[in-house]
Amino acid sequence: MHTKKNKLLLATNNSGKLKEMSVLLRNSKLEITTPMEQGIHLEVQESGKTFRDNAILKAEAFSSVSGLMSLSDDSGLEVDILNGEPGVMSARYAGPNASDKDRIDYLLEKLRGVPFDRRKARFRCVMAVAAPGGKVEIFEGVCEGIISEEPKGPGGFGYDPIFYIPSLEVSMAQLSMESKNDISHRGIASRKVRDYLASIV
Repeated sequence: MHTKKNKLLLATNNSGKLKEMSVLLRNSKLEITTPMEQGIHLEVQESGKTFRDNAILKAEAFSSVSGLMSLSDDSGLEVDILNGEPGVMSARYAGPNASDKDRIDYLLEKLRGVPFDRRKARFRCVMAVAAPGGKVEIFEGVCEGIISEEPKGPGGFGYDPIFYIPSLEVSMAQLSMESKNDISHRGIASRKVRDYLASIV
């Protein structure tokens, strides 16, 4: 029988993140559940100035509403020549109702004419695990890459098609889910979360 103590709520409504995080955490000893499965309809205003701030906001909000240990993720793309943009605005970079394609097109336009060796960027992920009424634990993962001049690959979501990984000579969107999880910012952070959860269950 599953009780609240051995359930972990994925504190996001993003279908892409839910899919990835469910796979990444499938070997944890906790039962993974989602807001939809719990009948929770919650939109948390991401008002923080950093990924860490937003991750904590979401984890604490979902934990408070659900009474469950909750895991949130705030992540995004940081482009060096743009002084770290889009950063925490990654999902809203081209406007509140923009599609992934809109965001990619907007970023590529900003980088028009910038040579390949000056298009360095990274995906950064901060995950927060909040216990009901308790402390919050923070875990981080980073994946370095370069912004390509055009999208490549059918997989992933967000900026994956233009995030080129020099060591593999492919974009993030050209990787299988398994390969992506091995090297991605979210994969790295998730493994740290999984180790933490194993230590407390």
